[in-house]
This record gives sequence, C-alpha cells and structure tokens, in this order.
Amino acid sequence: MSDNQSGREGVGFGPSAIWAPWRLAYIESLSEGGAESGTPDTGKTTLGGSGSFLLDYWNMPGCDALNHVIERTKDGMILLNRYPYSNGHLLIALGDARPTLLDYEPEQRAALWALVDRAAGLMQRALEPQGLNVGVNQGLAGGAGVPSHLHVHVIPRWGGDTNFMTSVGGIRVIPAALEAMYERYLKVVDS
Repeated sequence: MSDNQSGREGVGFGPSAIWAPWRLAYIESLSEGGAESGTPDTGKTTLGGSGSFLLDYWNMPGCDALNHVIERTKDGMILLNRYPYSNGHLLIALGDARPTLLDYEPEQRAALWALVDRAAGLMQRALEPQGLNVGVNQGLAGGAGVPSHLHVHVIPRWGGDTNFMTSVGGIRVIPAALEAMYERYLKVVDS
C-alpha cells in the first residue's frame, strides 16, 4: 500500500507506521487512571497509588534502579523521564508533592533549584549536549502530566535533534534505551 493509499495525502516517503511496542503499557494505563496520575505502569515497577508516580518513586528508594532514579538527596530526586522528549531527558522532583511552585516554602524551592543545577551538571558530563531546555509545566493547562506533583524537566538538545521525523512524520526518534542512558548518568554521579 502506498502512503497515499493509506490516507497520508501529500507525504510520499517514509513508513506509514513506526513500531513502538513498549508504549502499549502506557496507552492501556490511560483507561486505568495512568493519565491522571501521569504515570504508566510499565510492568517494571509497582506503583504505590498515590496519584503521583514521582511520590511513589520517592517512597520506594529500594526500587531506584528499576525506576531510573539517578540520584536522591534528603529533599528530592533526579530521574530519567520514561517517555523522553530526547535521549537523557531528566525529571527533578521534591519528595514533598505539591501542585505549584509557590506552594513550596522558599527553602524547598532552593532545594529544588539546587537539584536542577545538579541535574544540568550531570547531563553536561554524561551526554555533552550542545544545549539544554529547562522547564516547569505547572497545572493541567500548563501541560503538566502530574499536576499534583510539580517537577522540573531538563532536556538535552543537539543541533538537528528535531529533524524530518518530527517535522514531517510527527514523531520523535529516541535512539538509545533508558537503561543505556541510566548507565551513562551513573558513571558521572560521583565525578
């Protein structure tokens, strides 16, 4: 079947589908409350049911490797995003789940930004990106996947990382496994 026969008018190259079987657990979790909590249960981790996978991960330090938690402090943690924008996309969250930045005390906000600084440094050493995006999606209207637990995204960027696949195909290509990224970060945690 050609692309035009498949209903993709105007697109005359590339595949009509890209297989991503690991996404099925996420899609199925949407009808089970996964979208509201912002976390799909991928079968690798048992979630605690708090409504925030970040809080569940915080409360399960023995599962840090399974949950790709790279580092934790007394205040919060740095972990890989299971559904990254680009390889090495990190999430930073405090152990105290609150919905907005201003719901945290000034000392807590300082601890959060110290973790963001740490995450950016780890990313620079582990991945050597050409740039970074740092952002907070606060509230559902702001794009928060976990509106009950504010968190910060640190995303590595390279020239050309938004290529024809994103522009034409409307899909991102993530070329490395989470486990490979996790290992790269662990190598620089103590350096």
